[in-house]
Amino acid sequence: MALNAIDTEPAVMRFLAYTVPPTIAETNAAIERTRLAWETRGYSWWSIIEQATGKIVGSTCVQHVARDPSNEIEIAWRLATASTGKGYATEAGKAAARFAFDAVGIDHVIAMALPENTASLRVMQRIGMQYRGIETHYDHSCTTYVLHGGDLASSHLPPELLSR
Repeated sequence: MALNAIDTEPAVMRFLAYTVPPTIAETNAAIERTRLAWETRGYSWWSIIEQATGKIVGSTCVQHVARDPSNEIEIAWRLATASTGKGYATEAGKAAARFAFDAVGIDHVIAMALPENTASLRVMQRIGMQYRGIETHYDHSCTTYVLHGGDLASSHLPPELLSR
């Protein structure tokens, strides 16, 4: 299972909340939670698929922080180590933000990463996000960025994505 393989890579795990690698059963449960979120809210995680190979190389999301509907909406991404440095995270982050603004209809999104996760922080900057500060998310001190809908260039989704 591609998603479990990505989430259990040591280089990926060090920036996630996992203290031990997720099992296949835990990954399957997460996929089921994701499916239900799409059904009930119309947004959640989706796979990043490399066009040339058709392979799942990561995932990205629009979700409430800590999956709590009273929290702000975040965008996030993760990639297989072999797929980093190819622009996929930036493309996924922009697509997630566009989806949040155009399909979900919110006015801003946040993204956060551990301060040492410089690759994700650079992605946030490339997307055009603005530094908001160090905040506590998922029980960690995180560098947090914000993006407002009007700050994302060409924030229009194709009609087929808006009709989900």
